[in-house]
Amino acid sequence: MTPFLKHGVRASAVLFASVLATACNDANDPGLEYAPEMYESIPYDPLRQVDANTINPMGINERTPVNGTVPRGKLNYYDHIGKDSVGIAERTLRNPLPYTRENLEEGKVLYTRICQHCHGEQGDGQGLVGQKFKGVPNYATGAYATMNDGHIYHVIQWGRNRMMPHGSQVNPEERWKIAMYVRVLQKGKGPDALSELVNDQLEPSQKTNPENTSPYGEAQAGKASETPAQGDEARNGTAN
Repeated sequence: MTPFLKHGVRASAVLFASVLATACNDANDPGLEYAPEMYESIPYDPLRQVDANTINPMGINERTPVNGTVPRGKLNYYDHIGKDSVGIAERTLRNPLPYTRENLEEGKVLYTRICQHCHGEQGDGQGLVGQKFKGVPNYATGAYATMNDGHIYHVIQWGRNRMMPHGSQVNPEERWKIAMYVRVLQKGKGPDALSELVNDQLEPSQKTNPENTSPYGEAQAGKASETPAQGDEARNGTAN
């Protein structure tokens, strides 16, 4: 081997070694991939992103669902009453759950977990958030003291004024239970009034103003959620 060729081989070996050392500095770098088509899907996979998608918007494989899309098993989270139609909700929706102590206690737990930071333990709007931002209503005063279950349910689902909607966070059965506990706080006695609404014998309509709760037409009975532990037995109200 000539000296020139010998030095050339040595230089090539040093250069190759330096390239390998540089490529291995990043532990996340897979290096040169041989025949990546064998393990990287050529068709677009919505749950996997390797390279930028040149066809779809924003370069991602997963597409944005069209407006009005409802996830499988979540149809019962929504009803046909528009977000601005709280008056229809008052007259149409009817609480399918009885005012048992168990339901009211569960409503209290849900209220404490989801609502109390704004509406306060007593329902007087003096939660930590309510004190800071003001304007949170007192359930025991004015028109708020006569809101029925359907009204409260609808506001939980769609929100109202500065209150954001909670329909995606609270399933239908939980909404009804929270509404029941809000009825407790409407008495202005805080949690202590819970026992006054417990009556296993009376239907929910007998615990509220019949003029406001008697439904007319269909009230979105719907199909119960197929998702386990998400209120499978709940309904969005039923017609008589």
